[in-house]
Amino acid sequence: DSPTSLGTFHNYAECAGKGICDRGTGLCECFDGYEGKACSRTSCPNDCSGHGTCEYIDDLSLGTVYGERGVDNFESYAYNKIAYEGWDSKKNRKCVCDAQYTDVDCSKRMCPHGDDVLDVRENLLVSEKAQTQYISLIQEEAEFDGDVRQTFALTFKSRLNETFTTYPISTKGTANTAELRDDVHLALLTLPNKVIDKCEVKVYNKVMKEDTDQDAAAPNYHATQYRRTDIEIVFTGDAVQGPQNLLMVEDLKCDAGCTPKLTGLRLQYKTDYLKSNITETISADKNSYECGRRGKCDYTSGLCDCFEGYTGENCNTQTTLV
Repeated sequence: DSPTSLGTFHNYAECAGKGICDRGTGLCECFDGYEGKACSRTSCPNDCSGHGTCEYIDDLSLGTVYGERGVDNFESYAYNKIAYEGWDSKKNRKCVCDAQYTDVDCSKRMCPHGDDVLDVRENLLVSEKAQTQYISLIQEEAEFDGDVRQTFALTFKSRLNETFTTYPISTKGTANTAELRDDVHLALLTLPNKVIDKCEVKVYNKVMKEDTDQDAAAPNYHATQYRRTDIEIVFTGDAVQGPQNLLMVEDLKCDAGCTPKLTGLRLQYKTDYLKSNITETISADKNSYECGRRGKCDYTSGLCDCFEGYTGENCNTQTTLV
């Protein structure tokens, strides 16, 4: 609406100014794109085509996965929503599409992604890089019990927005990195549909100290000791070519009636410089394009129609070499 003489906006109006009042019934007849008793909220196009939900802006998550919000420690995972208090709170809405669907009204099926086989790296003398993600789990030494197993899980979100969570991964407060490495590796490879078909895992354990602000010579000086477990995951398979979403660490307790059932990890989230987090340490040389940029997506079926000379579900296999 137009501002008043005092400069105020968004005043109350009959049918919110987005409809016409039927004087016989006292009901609003809303214009296209608006709905509700007083036409006070936007509607979603085509009701999200039956493949999504119509959500208020207040309820939208920020980014595809938690790491995209710019806050990379796990403590904020449960609060991955937009802290929004604007005038259009509880008014503007949009479609949040189900997995494998996209577009403003969730009417299009998504097609497989893959690398363009004709992409050439600038320097072929350098080994090809695969995306590497680095998970740091930090606990105070006092919270570490070498005789008690703790369990957590990893959640992977594919380029088609499918979400898969591993079975519980067991970790113990010991320096045995091989056991944890094998557990993480197997858990990722056994996700459904082979969404991760190949990866490499390394685990590092170390003890760290964080000094207080006190003088080291002071009688009440002390330093907090932490145990840090770093998990390095390199995506090397054909199904995970190019950039992938950051993994999500399910570190909170998930007890009776919850799947997967987890004891959770007693992690250190925020200190002066130590915090449990996940980051991308190496970017992939390969890309991830719809139909490998060598075909067209049939948005009705979600299948790639490959150009002549290319085949495969994401059109990144050549059948003809010239």
